[in-house]
Amino acid sequence: MDYLNKYVKIYWKKYAIVLIFLIIEAFCDLMQPTIVSKIIDNGVLKNNMDYVFSMGRVMLLVTALGAMSAVTRNIISSNVSQRFGSKLREDLFEKIQSFSFSNIDKFQGASLMTRLTNDVNQVQNFAHGMMRIFVKAPLLCIGSLIMAALINPSMSLILLAVVPIIVVLIFINMRVGYPYFVKIQKSLDRVNAVMREYLAGIRVVKAFNRFDYEINRFEGANNDLAQISIKGTRILSIFNPLITLTVNIGIILLLWFGGVRVNSGNMQVGQIIAFTNYMTQILFSLIMLSHVFTMFIRAKASAERIGEVFAEENNINMKEETISFKETYGEIDFENVSFSYDGSKSEPVLKNITFTCDPGETLGIIGSTGAGKSTLVNLIPRFYDTTYGVVKVDGVDIKDLNLKDLREIIGIVPQKSTLFTGTIMENIKWGNEFATIKEVEEAAAISQAHEFICSFPEGYNTVLGQGGVNLSGGQKQRISIARALVKKPKILILDDSTSAVDVATEGKIREDLKRYSSNTICILIAQRITSVMGADRIIVLDNGSMVGMGTHEELMNDCDIYKEIFRSQIGKEGV
Repeated sequence: MDYLNKYVKIYWKKYAIVLIFLIIEAFCDLMQPTIVSKIIDNGVLKNNMDYVFSMGRVMLLVTALGAMSAVTRNIISSNVSQRFGSKLREDLFEKIQSFSFSNIDKFQGASLMTRLTNDVNQVQNFAHGMMRIFVKAPLLCIGSLIMAALINPSMSLILLAVVPIIVVLIFINMRVGYPYFVKIQKSLDRVNAVMREYLAGIRVVKAFNRFDYEINRFEGANNDLAQISIKGTRILSIFNPLITLTVNIGIILLLWFGGVRVNSGNMQVGQIIAFTNYMTQILFSLIMLSHVFTMFIRAKASAERIGEVFAEENNINMKEETISFKETYGEIDFENVSFSYDGSKSEPVLKNITFTCDPGETLGIIGSTGAGKSTLVNLIPRFYDTTYGVVKVDGVDIKDLNLKDLREIIGIVPQKSTLFTGTIMENIKWGNEFATIKEVEEAAAISQAHEFICSFPEGYNTVLGQGGVNLSGGQKQRISIARALVKKPKILILDDSTSAVDVATEGKIREDLKRYSSNTICILIAQRITSVMGADRIIVLDNGSMVGMGTHEELMNDCDIYKEIFRSQIGKEGV
C-alpha cells in the first residue's frame, strides 16, 4: 500500500493540526474527573461552597476549551478526508483510464466500479475516523491510566490488569475478522456484476421474459453477500460484549476495594468517583478501539484492492523516446504478426498475418465468427500489442510511435455502438470537439444520418438517453460512423458497423465513403459479404489465419472459403 504515501505527503500538515486539537480535547476530557473529585473531596464534603464555585468555573472553562477544539477538529478532519477521498478516486480513475484492453480484461468492470466507489469510501471513512476518534481513543485510554495512577497508584493496578486482556481481545478480533471483510468486498463485486449486466440487458430480459431467472441470479449473489456478512458480523459481535464485560468487572473491583479503603479512611469518596469516571473513559476508548480495528480491517481489505489497481502496470510498453508524425499518409504494414491474449502461454488468436494497405485503399476483412477480425484491427491503434511480428504505420513500428499521435490519425467505429448521454451534436463532436456545425452535418450526411436527425423536432440538439436508448440500432451505428468521420482520420476502421443498417442505406454509405476516403485507408470488417465485395482488396480470415487476399473476382477463383461464404449468403439473402 505504498501508494498511500503520496497522500500522506499532501495532507500530513493538516493531519498534524488535527492531532493538536485532538490532544487538547483529550486533555480537557481527562481533567474533568480529577476536577470533579476535588470538588467533592475539598468542596462538598468540607462544605466549602467558594471552592465548589471556583472549581466549577475552571471545569466550565475546560469543557468550553474541549468543545471548541472538537468543533475545529471536526471541521478540518471532514475537509481533509473529503479532499483525500476525492483525490484518491480521481487518481484511481486516471489509472484505470491508462490501462490497455488487456489490463481491463484482467479486472471485471463491476470489480473496478466497486473499487472506485465502495472501497474508496471505506478508506476515506477510516481516514476521517483517524482524525476524529481513532487517535482520541488511545489518548484517553493511556491518559486515564496515568491520571488514575497519579490519584492512587495502588488502585490503578486494577486498571493496568484490565487493559492487557482487552488488547488481546482486540488483536484476536482483527485476526479473525480480516479474511471475512476481504470476502465481503468480493461478494459485493459479484452483486454489482449481476446488477450491471441486468441493467445493460434489460430489454433482452423483458423480450425473453426471463425475470425469474434474473431474480434468482441476483438472489444468489445477494444471499452470498448476506451470508458472508452475517458470518463476519457474528464473529465480530462476540468481542464488544466481552470488552464491556471485562471493563465492568474492573469497575466492580474498583467499587469493592475503593469502598473498603473509604471505610478504613485510606481513600476519599471523590477519588472513587474519579476512578470510576476514568474506568468509564477507558471503557469508551477501548470500545472505540474495537470499532477502530473493525474499520481498520475493512479499510485494509479495501486499500489492498485499490492497491492492486495502482500496482497493475500497463502491458503496452511505452518507450521514453517516441517518434511523432511530421506528415502522415496512413500506410499500414503487418509483418508476420501473431497474437495471443495471454502472450505466448495460449493458442494464438492470429497467426502469421502479413499484408500491406496503401493510402486511399479500401480493405475488406471477412471471416466466420471468432476468426480474429476485430482482434486484427485492434492491433493497429495498439489496444493490444502483438505477441510476435511488427505492425507499421508509414513504415514505422507503431511501438516506436507516440501513442497519442498514432490514435489521433485513426477513426474507429466498433461492433457495439456506444453513445453517451447528451445531444446528438455532442456525441458526433466526440470525434472532434472543435468541429464546425458544417463539418458535423457533412459527416452525418456521409453516414446517412443527417436525414433522420433533421426529422427530430430538436434536430442535432436532440438529447439522447444513456447509451442512446431512444434510437434504433441502425441510427446508433450511423451516428457512430459520423463521429469517426468528423475526426477526418487517415485510417478509418469500420468493425461490422453497418450490421443493423438496411442493404440500400449501407450501399449509399459505401458510395459516399469511397468519395470521402480518396486519401484515407478504409478497413471494413463485415459478416455480410455484400458489405466488402466492392473493396479494393479483401482479406479472408479463418481460425486466425489469413487464407486468402485479393479482389472479389480473384477470391471467387482462388479461395474456397470465400466462395463458400458467398454462395451461402447470396443464397440466403436472395441477391
